[in-house]
Amino acid sequence: MSDSFDGRVAVIGLGYIGLPTAVVLATRGIDVVGVDVNTGTVEAVAQGRLPFVEPDLAVGVSGAVAMGKLTATTETPEAEAYIIAVPTPFNPDHTADLSFVRMAVEQIAPKLRGGEVVVLESTSPPGTTAQVSEWFAELRPDLTLPHEGEGVPDVHVAHCPERVLPGRIMIEMVTNDRVVGGITSRCAKKAAEIYRVFCQGELLLTDAASAEMAKLVENAYRDVNIAFANELSVIGDQLHLDVWEVIRLANHHPRVNILTPGPGVGGHCIAVDPWFIVGAAPNLARLIRTAREINDHKPHHVAEQVINTASRFRNPTIACLGMAYKANIDDLRESPAVEVIETLADALPEVDIAVAEPYANKLPGKLAQHANVTLERTGSAVDRADIVVVLVDHDQFRSLNRSLLAGKVLYDTRGVWR
Repeated sequence: MSDSFDGRVAVIGLGYIGLPTAVVLATRGIDVVGVDVNTGTVEAVAQGRLPFVEPDLAVGVSGAVAMGKLTATTETPEAEAYIIAVPTPFNPDHTADLSFVRMAVEQIAPKLRGGEVVVLESTSPPGTTAQVSEWFAELRPDLTLPHEGEGVPDVHVAHCPERVLPGRIMIEMVTNDRVVGGITSRCAKKAAEIYRVFCQGELLLTDAASAEMAKLVENAYRDVNIAFANELSVIGDQLHLDVWEVIRLANHHPRVNILTPGPGVGGHCIAVDPWFIVGAAPNLARLIRTAREINDHKPHHVAEQVINTASRFRNPTIACLGMAYKANIDDLRESPAVEVIETLADALPEVDIAVAEPYANKLPGKLAQHANVTLERTGSAVDRADIVVVLVDHDQFRSLNRSLLAGKVLYDTRGVWR
């Protein structure tokens, strides 16, 4: 079996993971076609422009397009390999919504000729990759799929979850170890050939369900540890203790490393993936469920603190600094900052809420519908505020002159100005 890949790759989904994946392949000489249902995204990429903020990615996109190695379209092409990098949100009952994955499979199925590799990168509950193989069998009964036996299949199906940090995606895409899980060991080896093109980290081959679970466990581990810090901050508020000082002191123990609290947990990974474990074993995942509930409640606790403070003013102005779910990116998915602002706007409809977000030029829909919420420059928002709420630790906020806060009530959920 060859250990190198040089065919054409179609990346289905040009979001925060799909586009960087397309770029790292294209800049290493692979012909890549990016596919997305969003025509604006396709047009931007086709012109060598970046549709969202991510350090170092813009240069890669423009370079790959200029080299003729990266193209973008709304139509799924024929290719030797397909990488599915579409969203897998959770339903109201916290089960996974696999409709986007199913849609990608339906787009790929008619293009299969035999010999292709299909890799699911989208974070998914255990069993999803096997479900993908079954969907292909349903749509293409003329082909042999790997779940049907240990022989050589017509199509190899595998799972390779992403494990990168927004803001460092282009670095970690290359340097991090990758888990590659196949429906069969042959599928894993075939999929690994694709990632060997650019991955300098170790490729860890396993079965598909273990690869799916490993990604969920990574994020649930982080979620549980963040929940511990967030619960400490809530306890600290009640006991009138500085949680940052308590954590600083506790972390001097040689075997203690408590994370820092915040207004909640956001993003498409940590705020979502643990629910997939809960959904897979609802009666057993007690700690993981509790951690999710603690972190999901934290934005409401923050809002309650600010509402109580606002009640001491006649007509206060509240400045909320940040909407992104973490520092120095423009990603608002599952952002606790947005949830805090929305809760404040609902509870205090007569209060002026000035929002500063250096990585956004407009309010998201759920905030834009509130007449009392406006998007302003950071200096202007802070200058006219009575209450300043730090929700994201952007570098721009860290560099603000502390004198601007004189005479104002500060609620710093990130410990930026301690």
